Amino acid sequence: MVALMTVMICLCSWINIALFSIVPFTMQTFAIYCTLLLLGGKRGTIAMLLYIFMGTVGLPVFSGFNAGFGALLGPTGGFILGFLLCTLLYWLLENHLNHVLLLVLGTLVCYAFGTAWFVQVYSSGGSPISIGAALVACVLPFIIPDSAKLALAVVITRRIGKHI
Repeated sequence: MVALMTVMICLCSWINIALFSIVPFTMQTFAIYCTLLLLGGKRGTIAMLLYIFMGTVGLPVFSGFNAGFGALLGPTGGFILGFLLCTLLYWLLENHLNHVLLLVLGTLVCYAFGTAWFVQVYSSGGSPISIGAALVACVLPFIIPDSAKLALAVVITRRIGKHI
């Protein structure tokens, strides 16, 4: 199941819709939500670590078929690492909080870490960007789609979870 969900994360990261933002719109968050809801925090974190490892060693599993350590160090690499923080938060608190609430909190952590990373990397490249401009580019366009992906993941995992 961990391997299957790792593959699902890979496949969903390739579903890439070009928006006006530098941050790509993918179905990756949907896959992470499904992974955590079906596998729980520990195995979900392992699936996420496998995904990151695969991309880091050169398999083109990141959005846009990107790969390598450089992809993690780029402006959107913080969101990939933010996904890992989301899984760790879920693992830490899954026995204490509602799972949907945990996914919302994890998404907020991912947004915060990814946006801070984006500002740091983008600004270090010689083009300073404000937190406000980064939030407009990195978070605002994704709130409604990520909410819809979360709702879809909850519906789907409730239906298939009992068969796994």
